[in-house]
Amino acid sequence: MQTTLFPTACKTFFLIAGPCVIESESHALRMAEAIYQEAEKVGLPYVFKASYDKANRSSIKSFRGPGLEEGLRVLEKVRDTFGLPILTDVHDGQQVPVAAEVADVLQIPAFLCRQTDLLVAAARTNRIVNVKKGQFLAPSDMKNVVDKIHEAGGRELWLTERGATFGYHNLVVDMRSFPIMREFGCPVVFDVTHSLQRPGGLGTATGGDAQFIEPLARAGVACGVDGVFMEVHDNPAAALSDGPNALPLERLPKLLRQLQAIDEARQATL
Repeated sequence: MQTTLFPTACKTFFLIAGPCVIESESHALRMAEAIYQEAEKVGLPYVFKASYDKANRSSIKSFRGPGLEEGLRVLEKVRDTFGLPILTDVHDGQQVPVAAEVADVLQIPAFLCRQTDLLVAAARTNRIVNVKKGQFLAPSDMKNVVDKIHEAGGRELWLTERGATFGYHNLVVDMRSFPIMREFGCPVVFDVTHSLQRPGGLGTATGGDAQFIEPLARAGVACGVDGVFMEVHDNPAAALSDGPNALPLERLPKLLRQLQAIDEARQATL
């Protein structure tokens, strides 16, 4: 394992999972506990993920989250209750130092991955920075992101694949992306569920193809990714953001067992 967030003796991939957005304190705590229990059963290091604000929703009427102050309070409660590392999005430089007081990993959304000032601000916090590759970028283009973070003194960087734009309302994943980005010396994460979005596919909301989560996740782990990112919800139909591409909580245990078995088989052939 290349990342220093987890013990260096860790030999498996790590899991980043949680609801797309913080819906309430009780829901965040419930999801964190449920996912943590399943990750522990198969021995996967686990990072809780949820956003305090979804700034790029399709419609101005869409739920964005509780906001910075309340959202970070909830994330801090999750961190302190379960001892879990926390990942959350930042959208501008002013949010970065405040979010860094709670989050172990600051995530740069895909649409903002070229925003130099935001990348530099995140790098200077001494937190891990997870940058999602823009849907409009080639994997090789992420070398420029790596250089920006390193030039700003960033101590650790993860790169996340989340699909590439393929025509209208569709994304595809080029599995070559994983080895290409790993050449930059950073852990590579596969955001399985966002790769299955149908951007703007519902008109005023994003659609998705959650039925393909399992095969896509299995393919990514077989390729040797360092981390797997999935939005998980106990009731995707009622989710306040990204329900159509979220993994239903009841499907998580079986999938984690499958991914662990694939990872063990892959490592046995190295």
